[in-house]
Amino acid sequence: MRIVFLGTPPFAVPSLEALLAAGHEVVAVFTQPDRPKGRAQSLTASAVKNAAVARQLPVFQPERIRRPENVVQLSEYRPDLMVVVGYGQIIPQSIIDIPPHGILNVHASLLPKYRGAAPIQWAIANGETKTGVTIMRIDAGLDTGDMLRKVVTPLSPVETAPELSERLAALGAAALLETLGDIELGLARPEKQNGAEATPAPMLKKEDGLADWALPAAALYNRWRGFQPWPGLHTTLRGQSLQIWCAQPAGAIRDAAPGSIRILKKRVFAACGEGTALELLDLQLAGKKRMPVEPFLNGYHLTEKDTFGDLT
Repeated sequence: MRIVFLGTPPFAVPSLEALLAAGHEVVAVFTQPDRPKGRAQSLTASAVKNAAVARQLPVFQPERIRRPENVVQLSEYRPDLMVVVGYGQIIPQSIIDIPPHGILNVHASLLPKYRGAAPIQWAIANGETKTGVTIMRIDAGLDTGDMLRKVVTPLSPVETAPELSERLAALGAAALLETLGDIELGLARPEKQNGAEATPAPMLKKEDGLADWALPAAALYNRWRGFQPWPGLHTTLRGQSLQIWCAQPAGAIRDAAPGSIRILKKRVFAACGEGTALELLDLQLAGKKRMPVEPFLNGYHLTEKDTFGDLT
């Protein structure tokens, strides 16, 4: 098939590479413009752009894919089908109408659950025990199109968002090829989504990572796992922002207000909701170096008179 590929993050690269390995003709790749990154704010290409350039594919980086000149350009490529994987822009109807076989999307959840920009992160943060990928045909809504294939996988209770993303990227690439095979053979059977079962997975914000110590430790740990590498899990200590780089659930703390601190043999525990506790293993105060908890204790003289966040 003649395919135009639209994608941006590392999650999209396995799908692009699978299309090429399977012999499909990827006639063009569209990705986000280079963006400033890091302290130096140097312009950095997307993972998809790097992969496409390495394969000597035509690469385009429009600021707005919906602009008329970009719609015309896509039409001129005469694609049989388009594939979207984490592109980062809404696809308008004027583009949806171009390819005769439509536009397929590799979505990292079991739709209709977790529609939106951060399905992997929210599935983990909400304590799901299974997840997967859905190949859907894009329509004008937000992840509301007909489903063509689902692949289910268990979600480990210790798996982080980057780890799960890597797994689902490979599963999604394989499911994409299987779906294309069905379309070529006329075997594809679209399935409508049940909108009543839909749950949102909005783009993450800094405040999503703010620790609510009234939650049970397991819930906070799930949020820590899901919100890696950003915004992670953070709180305040002595009026300063404190990033919790590593943590784990750790039994119970009785009769302690959420956010209270317990120190035992150079180990630090935060009291959480329902009498549970979270052990903090790796910490970083704003403007300071990240460090394991023992040198943190020695350097900042943390005591049980301190508290994390606001006590409730």
